[in-house]
This record gives sequence, C-alpha cells and structure tokens, in this order.
Amino acid sequence: MPIKFVPFIPEPAEGQAVLQNFNRILKYKGSDAVKSVLQRGMPLYEMETLETVGENKDGNMVIRGECVSACAYLKEKGVQVDLVYIDPPFASGADYAKKVYIRRNPKVAEAIRKAEEEMKMDDDFKAFEEKMYGDVWDKEKYLNWMYENLLGIKSIMSESASIYVHLDYHICHYVKILLDEIFGESNFRNEIIWKRATAHSDAEFYGNNYDCIYFYTASQDTYTYNTVYTNYDEEYAARFKRSDPDGRKWDDRDLTAKGLSGGGYSYTYKGFTSLWRCPIETMERLDNEGRLYFTSNGGIRRKLYLDELPGMPIQSMWTDINPVNSQAIEKEEYATQKPEALLERIISASSDSNMLVADFFGGSGVTVAVAAKLGRKFIHCDIGINSIQTTRDRLIANGASFDVVEIKDGVSLYRNPVQTMDVIKRLIPGLKNEDSLDAFWEGAISDSRLGLIPVYVPNLMDSTSKLLDVVTMNRIIHDAIPDLPAGVKKVIVYYVDITSEKEIWDFIQKDDSTEIEIELRDLKEILDDVVVQDEARFHVEKVTDSLIPGYAVMIDAFVSDRVQAKIEEHNQKGVLNDKKKSFKPIHISEAGLETIEFLSLDCTAADGIWHSDSEIKINKLGYTIVNGKQTKDFWDGRICSDKKPLRLKIRNICGDETVWAIND
Repeated sequence: MPIKFVPFIPEPAEGQAVLQNFNRILKYKGSDAVKSVLQRGMPLYEMETLETVGENKDGNMVIRGECVSACAYLKEKGVQVDLVYIDPPFASGADYAKKVYIRRNPKVAEAIRKAEEEMKMDDDFKAFEEKMYGDVWDKEKYLNWMYENLLGIKSIMSESASIYVHLDYHICHYVKILLDEIFGESNFRNEIIWKRATAHSDAEFYGNNYDCIYFYTASQDTYTYNTVYTNYDEEYAARFKRSDPDGRKWDDRDLTAKGLSGGGYSYTYKGFTSLWRCPIETMERLDNEGRLYFTSNGGIRRKLYLDELPGMPIQSMWTDINPVNSQAIEKEEYATQKPEALLERIISASSDSNMLVADFFGGSGVTVAVAAKLGRKFIHCDIGINSIQTTRDRLIANGASFDVVEIKDGVSLYRNPVQTMDVIKRLIPGLKNEDSLDAFWEGAISDSRLGLIPVYVPNLMDSTSKLLDVVTMNRIIHDAIPDLPAGVKKVIVYYVDITSEKEIWDFIQKDDSTEIEIELRDLKEILDDVVVQDEARFHVEKVTDSLIPGYAVMIDAFVSDRVQAKIEEHNQKGVLNDKKKSFKPIHISEAGLETIEFLSLDCTAADGIWHSDSEIKINKLGYTIVNGKQTKDFWDGRICSDKKPLRLKIRNICGDETVWAIND
C-alpha cells in the first residue's frame, strides 16, 4: 500500500475539498472518471537507492517507476523542476522491440585478433528481437492516463518552469486540449513541427514525416527563454557577395543617420561630409579595423561580416535536425530514440546553467545526457529496466554523478510492463483467452463446478489501474459484470496494490446489484515468481602481471534460462518461416559468456547501495567499454579491480541483472 496520497494541487485548508471546481473541457467517454483519482491524490511509495555514482552533490536521479509516483516523491521532498521534456507513448497502436545482439565469445576473441579478422555482425545470425513496450491504448484510457501524468508533472514544476510534450499525429490534437485544461490556454507558447524523416512514398495518403512538440509555460509572464540561432539559409547568405583578401564574406550597411529619429553626428571624415550614425571616434576605429567600405560614388558604408552574425533565430518549423541514423555515434539500441541535437535546442532555449531538467518518460536517456553536458541538474524516470540501464551507462560515459533509485510500489517488473504482462498470463493457473468476454477481462478459468470464471488483471502499462480502489471496484460491479454471459457465477479480480482491503470488501458487501461472487487475489504473489536470477560460476585471482597489483574475477560459465528461452524461440520461428532453408540458428557455447552484456564489481560494500568500483560493458560488436571509456579491445572473460571485490553484478544481453557475493 502507498505510504499516503499526495495532493496534485497545493494542500487545501483542513476540511476543504480538493478540486471542487473540477471541470473538463475535452469530453469523451469516461472523461469524468479521472476526477476521483485526482481527488484521491498521487500514491507515495518508499524509494530505494540502488546505486550511487560519484559524489552527486546536485541530487541528480535516475528513477525506475511510474511518472505519477515519481512526482509524488519529488513533491513530498519539495523538489521543483525548471524544465520538463516528455516523449510519452503516442497511442499509435504499435509495439516496439529491441534487437538483442549475441556478444563475441571471449574464449575465441584473442584468436580473432591474432588472425586480424574484421568483425562483422550478421543480424539474422547473431541477434533476435525482444518486445520492449507496447504503445497499444484505448484512446479514452490513454487520455485519462495522460491527464493524470500531466497534472502530476505540473505539481512539481516551478512557477517559472516550461514543459515540452512530444507527440505525433495519432493523438496530438487531443493532448493539446488536455494541456490547455491543465496549463491554461494563455500559457501555450508554440506548436513546434519537427521534420523527423524524409519524404514517404505513401500511395494512398500524404506522407507523415513530422512530429508535434507542444511548448507551454507554468506562468504567462515569468519563464526562461534564450533565443537559439541556426545557420542562415542559402538565400540570405547569398547576399554576402564581397570578400576580404582572407576570404571573409561581407555585405555593406548604411552609416548615415538621415531620416533616423534622434539625430546623429555631423562631421567630415576623409573628405566625406554627412550626418553619421556614430561619433568620429567609432568611425576611426572601424576604419583602423578595416570595416569601412568607400563606395565609388562618394560614400562610406560599414562592412557586415557573415561569420560575426549570430544566425537566424529558430522558428517553430524545425527541418534542420535529422533523426538518429543507424551509424550515428549517439545511437543506442532503443526504439524511438530522439537525437541529441533536438534536446540540446530545447534545453538551451528554456533553461539556464544549474537549473533542473526532468524527463518522466526518459527512454534512452537523451534528455538527461544532454542536460548533464550543458551543466544542468537532471531527473530521469522510466518504468522499463532497459531504459534505466541504457541511461545509467550513457551518463557514466559522460562522467555524470547521480543516484539510481527505484519506487517500491509492490510491482516486481520483468524488464518492462509489456513483457511482465506476457509472463503473468502464463503464470496464472488455468488462464485462457475467452472470445465471449469483453476486453476488460484478461481471460477466463474453467472450473468443473462453477463453469467459466472471468479473470481481471490490471494493465501494468496503465498506472491508473494498478491500485484497486472503490472507483475501480464500482466499474467492475456496475459496468463489467453486467456485460458477462449468462451463467457466470464467479469472477476473480487481481490487484497489484489496494487502497484498503477492508474498504473494498465493505463496498462489495454493501452493493447488492450483483449476485456474482467476487474473489480478490494479490498479483504480487505471481509477480514474485517473474524475476528469476541467472547463474554464474566464477573465481578470483590475484593479478601479478601488471605494474599495479590487484584482483581479477574470472567468469568460468554463465547461464541465463530466460535468454536461452528467447534464443530457442527465435530459432524455432526461423526454421518454421524459412522457405529457402537459409536460416542460420543461433548457437551459444557451453560456457555461455556470449550472453553477458555488462559486469560490475563493488569493492566498497558487501550489501546495500551498489558502488561500481570497476565495470565493463561489451557492445554489440564485442568491444569493451571500461569504466565508461570506449576501447578497441575484446572482452577476455574477466573483470579486474585494484581493491578486493566484495560483490559481482552481471547483466545479460536482455537486461536482467543478478548480484553474487564474493567470498574468496
């Protein structure tokens, strides 16, 4: 259960109702259902610090958890954010997958080096795909979910803060109205159009090659905005036709003050008499610097150099920032990754040095990586473990300091919500799909005595459904149960968290609208079985073959049942779908070291918060990144440290992490 509920709006006076003047502008089915959630407040949970990187004097955070719960924690701590950029799911109906690469077997890596073989990755042979998250939403639920998230974000924004909301054509027009409701139409600043792709050859309609970014401020008058410039277009640059001997291009500007209000300076300079814009001292300085142009018809004009101009102020149509291509240095194996240049423009425009920048759907960590480079404080939040790992590794490579924290909301997620949902379906005994049931029900269990038993499972993709409260139970009793087929005698309702079990049972017993039996079950009992540790065999050796003595942890074998299951699934699908018999299945060596992506040693503490005193990441080409620094070395099957290691952490190529104590 939550510790408490934190109001979305400032604390009311004692006895005062919250959100009494609640009024929705955008009307749709269920639009008023969010009212009770907002009146209840944001659920506040315990936060556990998993790792501290550097001194972290600025309090930077990488948070694994839901946006609203993160906002509850930040508001309770009195944290105020100066700039928010979010790139939430677009309600596009698409699933996003990560390509998982098999690493180079360290047992043969040295042989490859000696033979000077060029490393090549055959995607079909050495990689498989794994679903990371599903952007599949009922539109009405999506809008309620977004409303709650946006109101939570607003609650921790400073009075001078700005927010940028990145969307595409599927849902942007609806969310624009939500933003008007929450931030006020008068605080709308711009609709930015980002051309994210080249022209599409869509045969039946116009190509969709842009995204919308809505820019709002918390107040109408007080907010940060720094003009950002871009290069002049060719048409404007063509005006600078003349050049100095050193090649600097310039155009000329009038130096006379004729026709200007306020007068000027009347004097003769080198035989030219006029009313000038500048005093004679300035004229002499410009002449000494070679900045005067003496015309053929008896005039003096000032040289305006192209390379000294700041550029063209950025407009709301952005066509000069390319998406992240497959060869880009910043490329991460993360779906929907946005380019750093996009965030650099937003952060530079709407924040100053040392301000706090937050992204509550952080993805690959572009926002906080750029914020750190630009000297801003940062908060990254995301529900997926892949996002947290990708961001953590990215920030370490940039030398940033931060804490990795996790919201303890009772949900033991397996990598991300969509994969966890898939696992849950398999773990609930007897659960099967049932076509006769509405989509509200996850499926049904067949019972010899009771017949068909519909089963409700909260959607972990939707934070609003995780907490079983009176509102949800009322919906089950009055909306979902009446639509069940005749003859249903019992339903099972799973929950992740519950406001109060007594409150829910009292509500069920007082409501006499249904005779169907309702059984409540705690989903955490199943979720606890979702996260299974990998197995590793290793030993510790003292290093004596280097100038600085130390320790080496040698990985003898590594087994991940989950990774192996994914590989077997990939191989089976490949064989079944291979009509030309050219499919090459993935094979793993007996030691299994190819399924390791990351290793870390804690030489500081044997338990509690993790301290990564030494770490190695193996990229998809097999090269190692040692303590954040890219190398051209292959992994040799070990990880070294100066001090005696106390704990070992290994991350497999799918993202599961397991920690072992080192007792040698």
